[in-house]
Amino acid sequence: MAAPITVPVYHYFDLGRLGRGEVVKLFLMDAGIEIKEVRYPYDETWGENSKKLQQQGITRTRKLPALEYQDLILSQHIPILRFFARDLGRYDGETNAEKFLVDAVSDIYIDWRSQWVANLTEKSEKYKNEVAPEYYNLLDQYYRDQAGPYLLGNSVTYVDFAVYQSIDNDERTGTLPSSLPESLIKFREAFEQRPNIAAYLKATRLG
Repeated sequence: MAAPITVPVYHYFDLGRLGRGEVVKLFLMDAGIEIKEVRYPYDETWGENSKKLQQQGITRTRKLPALEYQDLILSQHIPILRFFARDLGRYDGETNAEKFLVDAVSDIYIDWRSQWVANLTEKSEKYKNEVAPEYYNLLDQYYRDQAGPYLLGNSVTYVDFAVYQSIDNDERTGTLPSSLPESLIKFREAFEQRPNIAAYLKATRLG
């Protein structure tokens, strides 16, 4: 029987800062968890590579990210975040009400992500002019409830990593609204100063 994998093996596309997988990478970096990265080109070779990964048991859906950790294969980026938040005993709120709030906003993010991906393949003015502004205005209703920069005030949670990634990715695809709510501007500024990820975010600003 193979020994459990102690250093997580992170499988994702070679997309720079774009996509779902980057949410997981940022989270693990912030938590101080070292990973081994395995990257795949997102081109005509992916069809064959995805079949191989499926046969190896790395991904049942032939989608990424996937993470080999201990004796587990973890997939779907938000469930991966939730797994580590529970495993670490942080990044998930303290009370049941806080955990509900974090989960609720993560669902809002998931809905946004599907529309962002759809817009990559079939660009529409509706996404840029309606979907994205409505998404950030909705997030504002949650983030402005707290004095601190994060969803739960001064305590960062797993969903903050997803929300940051949505802002970053919309900016990279030219679909970020010209003005963000003040709560999200403060959030982004604070997030980019987090000690374990600040240097990486600065170095890959144009990546």
